[in-house]
Amino acid sequence: MTRTITEVAVAVLTQPDDRVLLAQRPAGKPYAGYWEFPGGKVEPDESLDAALARELHEELGIVVARTCRWITRIFEYPHATVRLNFFRVFEWQGTPHPHEGQIFSWQRPDAVEVKPLLPANFPVLKALTLPPVLGISHAEAIGVDSFLARLDVALANGLRLVQVRDKTLPDEARLHLARETVRRAHLHGARVLVNGPLELARAAAADGVHLDSSVAASLNTRPDCQWVGVSCHDGAELAHAAALGADFALLSPVLPTLTHPGAATLGWPVFSSLAAASPIPVYGLGGLARDDVALARSHGAHGVALLRGAWT
Repeated sequence: MTRTITEVAVAVLTQPDDRVLLAQRPAGKPYAGYWEFPGGKVEPDESLDAALARELHEELGIVVARTCRWITRIFEYPHATVRLNFFRVFEWQGTPHPHEGQIFSWQRPDAVEVKPLLPANFPVLKALTLPPVLGISHAEAIGVDSFLARLDVALANGLRLVQVRDKTLPDEARLHLARETVRRAHLHGARVLVNGPLELARAAAADGVHLDSSVAASLNTRPDCQWVGVSCHDGAELAHAAALGADFALLSPVLPTLTHPGAATLGWPVFSSLAAASPIPVYGLGGLARDDVALARSHGAHGVALLRGAWT
């Protein structure tokens, strides 16, 4: 017998310092005492946006001012199967306070102190530690020394996620680039993923690997490392990345690029629908700049991935 899926609108209220609001489930409900993100069931004929606004007003007494669709995850509890439609909420009117007897707490996603957490929230909290900008290395074009100097500037200015690509460099030079990128990034608390074999990532002491779509397509299991990213170009590749257990995806090309001016692009409408349906966060790549984070988020992206734009 196929279970009916219960649609739920879920809010990730986010402070400027990146703390998010968690709520404790009240007595008398399944999983009473567990912590979760605020939200609730979508009523029949109610849109997700309307349900989110209603739930936040009823639960927290706030009026939502700016929401961004984020990810969608299906989770099977013993008592129900739910589709969790997540929204990032960055602006609201009023001060959140409990209207229905719950307890609330602002928490850092990378250091949650309240427990127990609902099981569905562990991958969500990990995803929320991903920064809004991802920089893709550009050493082949500008030289390794020049790239590393620009990397230092970018890290000092707040870049916290780097993909080492540069696949045409000789193996020894590529390992040196990866090791130096990791060493410099870790001084700033930034993460580095290597686009290449897991052995190279481990030799460089990187935080994980990034998989091109063709490499991801050949895999049935997740590489054994802390972080895994995947490059995707359509819904099927995005679904496979999620099935592999990847932590995030890059979806491209969103807009025309200088390097491929006549190539077909996804455009924002297609990108938005794919990102909203994805269970893992999606970065927009192609034709975007550092200043486009808010624009990308408004279309369901977690943030933007940049090649040249990260180092200028």
